[in-house]
Amino acid sequence: MTRGLVLAAALALGAGPVQAQGLGGAGTVQGTVKDPTGAGMASVTVDLSNPVSGLRRSTTTDEHGLFVFHNLPPNPYHLEVTAQGFTSFETDVDVRSAVPVDVQVPMKLAGTAEAVQVVGHAEDLVERSPTAHTDIDESLIARLPIPSAAVGLNEVIIKAAPGVVADSNGFFHPVGDHAQTQFSIDNQPVTDQQSRIYSNQLSPDAVQAMEVITGVAPAEYGDKSSLVVHIVTKSGLDQPKPTGEFLAGFGTFSTPTVDASVGMGSHRFGNFAAFTGVSTDRYLGHARVRRPARPRLEWLFL
Repeated sequence: MTRGLVLAAALALGAGPVQAQGLGGAGTVQGTVKDPTGAGMASVTVDLSNPVSGLRRSTTTDEHGLFVFHNLPPNPYHLEVTAQGFTSFETDVDVRSAVPVDVQVPMKLAGTAEAVQVVGHAEDLVERSPTAHTDIDESLIARLPIPSAAVGLNEVIIKAAPGVVADSNGFFHPVGDHAQTQFSIDNQPVTDQQSRIYSNQLSPDAVQAMEVITGVAPAEYGDKSSLVVHIVTKSGLDQPKPTGEFLAGFGTFSTPTVDASVGMGSHRFGNFAAFTGVSTDRYLGHARVRRPARPRLEWLFL
């Protein structure tokens, strides 16, 4: 059985993309870096970060001074531009939708005398969102004790979001409610109950970031009263070399598991594939439980 799962993973990862879609709920930050004459500056380092979620990206400008960061989860970010001989440029940008955020960066020569009056004090990025929510980054997902990616999405939400508890049937109860959860995967609403027993779940290996809204949900999510899970999936963009991981395990009740993912792409095209599988010989009454492998293939493009 273990060999069969490993072979199935290899076939899934080697297969061509099965669907195409846009970036969905992910955002874009782009802009132009210019010198004091207004000309574009090439090969300038641009860094984007969020100290709360831990996301960090870095790129360099092209020959026209242009830079772009794709596939960003909705969050505030700190942008820093550095170039030798010029004063560093810093600003904050807020990504809330798929509409690109354009930033113009006028660089100034270092050593220019300026009088600056500082009022107040510097603070870390503060997200000005009126709803109570929890931001979950892929770095946090990697640190959580998840038994298997095939049944792990519920586990991630239960362990990372306050007010969410598990029950004995593979469901979870958010804020004391039941079956009032809506998933939004790349802005595609999924209103059906997501149980690791009665439905195929999105693999945590395919999740770049999640926003779990436990307060009053915004109007665009309808009348869901308890929990909204906004998910941004991985894309493979800006990964010129194949990057991924492969994990295999074997547990009690003859339970082999396989988790595999790989992604690669350029600035304009990205391919990402995630495969999770688990099988078990554990019996529940007179029924034998066997979970089929669940491949997930994506092709994201601009």
